[in-house]
Amino acid sequence: MPEFEILQVDAKTGNVVATLPVTGITYGETLNAAGTASVGMPLDAADPETLAPGRSALVVTRDGVPDWGGIVWTASADLAGGTLTLNASGWHSYYSARYLDMAGGYNGKTDQALLLRAWIDYANANGGINTDTSRLTTTGHIRARKWGFAEFKNIAEAINELADEDGGFDFRYETYWADAKRTRIGNRLLKDSRVSRTFPMLTHLTDADVSQVAYDGSKLATTAVAFGADMGTGVKPYHVTSNVLDGPKLTQVVTYSDLKATADLIPKAAALGAVGRQVIAIPTLHLYPGVYDPAAFVVGSYGSVNVDSGYVRLLEEFVIAERRIDVDVNGTETVTLSLASKEVFVSGDSS
Repeated sequence: MPEFEILQVDAKTGNVVATLPVTGITYGETLNAAGTASVGMPLDAADPETLAPGRSALVVTRDGVPDWGGIVWTASADLAGGTLTLNASGWHSYYSARYLDMAGGYNGKTDQALLLRAWIDYANANGGINTDTSRLTTTGHIRARKWGFAEFKNIAEAINELADEDGGFDFRYETYWADAKRTRIGNRLLKDSRVSRTFPMLTHLTDADVSQVAYDGSKLATTAVAFGADMGTGVKPYHVTSNVLDGPKLTQVVTYSDLKATADLIPKAAALGAVGRQVIAIPTLHLYPGVYDPAAFVVGSYGSVNVDSGYVRLLEEFVIAERRIDVDVNGTETVTLSLASKEVFVSGDSS
């Protein structure tokens, strides 16, 4: 049985403040999003002088290795029960509260990775959480982004929009020991090409329990349209992409009010069209304990899932959209994966 610890960390410096006594842990990662964690602890074990929302971070270690990290945003004290619940979101949530507010705004046309690095480094240099960007590698995908000061562009939103387009990428934050003495925690932004990592094949009732499968056809599109900003004349740049489907005609439309060039809308429309190519199957499954190391199942990785149970007949590849780990008071670990059809993540245009 793995050993878990919860570290209280100063969000700005990464210094470890304390190891917290906890009664239960739930944490997880979400593809291209912050992910969440919730821990319970005795009320009298918390120090209000050092533990506070917006100032403190939580790090989950599994057998001494950091497995999750993020900032505490809310806390709930139950005085009658003598417990304190801490709720944290992954490092990406910090960038939802940071903006590209430099004088004159931001104007850049360069590789995706260099845009990411510029945005994060700007936050780091202005009171940030020292996110490491040194492992971001260039892709050859050149993107242009321009925001005036008055647009006050949210950094997390800018990252999400850059990732969520055709020719985009998957990103995640790695939490790690920043020194050999294990007194300081670091966090780094990592980026992978879409569907570039794999996980082992899973078979229902052999090495996993597929508890449910949802099917979503609400995003099907024979026509996908991406509009840009109103240029002040009532005219907006746009781009259209199409799919051939068996059913009736369906149109999906998105608007990006801060994109001003048709070229910037081409990968947006292509991404919308990719999602609309087929009904999305969304299985949720629980790994059988002791069969695989949960570390083999990284969000954004893909692999085959085999289910033959009545209406549900699946033998196809899926991408992990979310991984959640629950640890009860006895230290028992339950790993839950939420997946989505790989096809919706496959680029139709590599530009």
